[in-house]
Amino acid sequence: MEFKPDFIDRLNKAKSLLFFTGAGISAESGIATFRGKDGLWSKLKPEELASFSAFMKNPDMVWEWYQYRREIVEKAKPNKGHLAIAEFEKFYDVNVVTQNVDDLHARAGSTNIDELHGSIVRNFCVDCKTFYNHQEFKFDKKVPRCEKCNGMIRPDVVWFGENLRGNAFPNGEQKAKECDICFIVGTSAIVYPAAYIPITAKQYGAYLVEINIEPTEISYQVDYSILGKSGEILPEIFELAANLKTKKQPNIF
Repeated sequence: MEFKPDFIDRLNKAKSLLFFTGAGISAESGIATFRGKDGLWSKLKPEELASFSAFMKNPDMVWEWYQYRREIVEKAKPNKGHLAIAEFEKFYDVNVVTQNVDDLHARAGSTNIDELHGSIVRNFCVDCKTFYNHQEFKFDKKVPRCEKCNGMIRPDVVWFGENLRGNAFPNGEQKAKECDICFIVGTSAIVYPAAYIPITAKQYGAYLVEINIEPTEISYQVDYSILGKSGEILPEIFELAANLKTKKQPNIF
């Protein structure tokens, strides 16, 4: 693949990279959707399952749905896009801010990750907030209870109508202010407040690179839009970066 000269120049001079990722990168690992059109959950809307009110109304059903999702995630493997992002740490200060809850970035080897919407591999008690690993309840079909207070255990994901929890967003925002290049990978960047991350990066002078299979609503705001699969494009960009850092001559047009 040939890359724009200004992107090559930016990549050569950059010290800090930010990868803002969404469902598109995980789609290449086979988990773009957690409900097939003919699946068990196809007649229910996500809002009917991924909300606190739905959980309180029918906790066993919501828990079972998340157990179903976890089975899919556990079978999935990080793809070449995830692995390439981790590889960039050889040459840059790399941060990942992800909207995904599938833990694939961590499994790929990335070390600096902010999970804006939580993680499906964690759970916590709705009453005392004690955290539990998914493996502790791997085979439970009904909602488990907290060993400390007997409260119900829920997945540590941000549901519809909930605010972002913890420091993931402020951490991501700070990293956006500090990065030299912000890669927007597999997301249309229209879900707020998460979508403020690339906007903030742009405001603070970062070079925005979009990698997606089709144009999105943020395409007109980026400096460079590369259409295609992230699992194919990111490894090529990493190879380019490695060549630059070892002073090999890249291909340009």
